[in-house]
Amino acid sequence: MGLREAMRTSGAERTFTEEPVPDEVLARVLDDARFAPSGANAQPWTVIVLRDPEIRRGVRELSVLGWREYRAQVKAGLRPFAPGPDGRWHGPGVDLAEAAATPQPMTFIDNLDRAPVLLVLCARLTALAVADVDLDRQSIVGGGSVYPFAQNVLLAARAEGLGGVLTTFLVRREPAAAKLLAIPADHAIAGVIALGYPQRRATRLTRRPVEEFARLDTFDGPAFPGPASRGTTL
Repeated sequence: MGLREAMRTSGAERTFTEEPVPDEVLARVLDDARFAPSGANAQPWTVIVLRDPEIRRGVRELSVLGWREYRAQVKAGLRPFAPGPDGRWHGPGVDLAEAAATPQPMTFIDNLDRAPVLLVLCARLTALAVADVDLDRQSIVGGGSVYPFAQNVLLAARAEGLGGVLTTFLVRREPAAAKLLAIPADHAIAGVIALGYPQRRATRLTRRPVEEFARLDTFDGPAFPGPASRGTTL
């Protein structure tokens, strides 16, 4: 499979068959993903491959709580955990304790521990060059040394005929998850990646055209024309 096809068909896949993923396949996925870029080539990631049923169940239970908090904000008409226009977070807008105690059924999260492959992605904090750490807004730069690896995992999985998705609900219960998974204090949880053979055939995704997000010279500059505007198709 070519890179272009993989990028255009690697959507968030949350439904898997019960067919197990051979260790040889997962090993190839991780072997390809390790070539992701990172600041100063620090490669700050550690991947925990979850096999133990009790640990998997614990990760699922903690993730469910994060999902409930997320869903409660969506139902309230909010963008979950999003900073305000000033770039800072001003609170969830809902009672998070109440949200976590209120069931919000979702087949994928409620059965997360049944995913054929379950990976917890961790980042070594001391290896991140967080250039925006002192700006008066939400910091995002540190993730640039971690999430390209996560995307590489998903693309490499797609090339192997797998589907997958990255979730971050577990981060909402990081202290408990760190204890469960024996994660050291100088590491953070970046997310959980679920992989498996998809129940449905991958299709091309629908996304905003280039003209809607690319600008010339300044943020308010004219649109940079994409292939459609140039009379070409891919």
